[in-house]
Amino acid sequence: MRFSGSPRLRLYVGATLISFSPVWVKLVTVSPTTSGFYRVLIGGAALSLFLLITGQRLRLSNRAWLILACSALFFALDLWFWHRSINYVGPGLSTLLANFQVFFMMLAGVLLLKQRPRPVQVVAVPLALLGLAMIVGFDWESLPGDYRLGVIFGLLTAVAYAGYLLTMRSARAESTYLVPVREIAVISVGSAALLGLSAIAEGASLLIPSAMDAAWLLGYGLLSHSLGLMFIASSLPNVSTTDAGLALLLQPPLSFVWDVVFFSRPMTIMELAGAAIALFAIYLGSRTRDDT
Repeated sequence: MRFSGSPRLRLYVGATLISFSPVWVKLVTVSPTTSGFYRVLIGGAALSLFLLITGQRLRLSNRAWLILACSALFFALDLWFWHRSINYVGPGLSTLLANFQVFFMMLAGVLLLKQRPRPVQVVAVPLALLGLAMIVGFDWESLPGDYRLGVIFGLLTAVAYAGYLLTMRSARAESTYLVPVREIAVISVGSAALLGLSAIAEGASLLIPSAMDAAWLLGYGLLSHSLGLMFIASSLPNVSTTDAGLALLLQPPLSFVWDVVFFSRPMTIMELAGAAIALFAIYLGSRTRDDT
């Protein structure tokens, strides 16, 4: 499978499309679980249709299927936590918290793979916590209950996202395809099934109440999920790790911008400084030994 156009352009277009994800969630009037269900259902259907048209077959080993099932569970948890965080603390902060996954990836490397973190990565952890404290405030007990819950859900999003990335990496070990369309399609459909069951268990309706909601959900599933992920995945083999890291770091500040533009979020100098420090810490934490 080949994609035309500049790989770097696709990378940044994909990052921009994904940065709109929390905007769709905030705009729709359905429950957080229902919006997550439609994201992966619509996105998974679009990717499955693409596989059918291009003739790609799901020739995966039993091991790969098992790992992808675990990956689907982590991705469903990611969306379950993140959508609630978006509703409680807004698109900008919730997306920033989700990107704390780099620190949980680092922790997994230490505990599971016996990897020693680089000194700069160790420094990044307290720096990120300082940035977060500057955004939410240093007096945790004085924050509203829903806001504190949103921060906790955002950090749990980061844990689930790290689990998704680790299992996705493992599932890709046997693949000969550069772009993981098959894997993302399987994960999307599996996550849709899990979120659908969760919605039913919660008593949340899966009905779409209006044409406007349907439009927002289509944008979420097709633009942010399908196109955004595929643009990024197709560009990664042809761009530098620096470009890839910068593109991923583009998502939180853009989400903050959308939060201000679409939802009139007030931003103080302290919050802006905290967001900048946290983003810098995420950048440091995501650097590999090959980065210069």
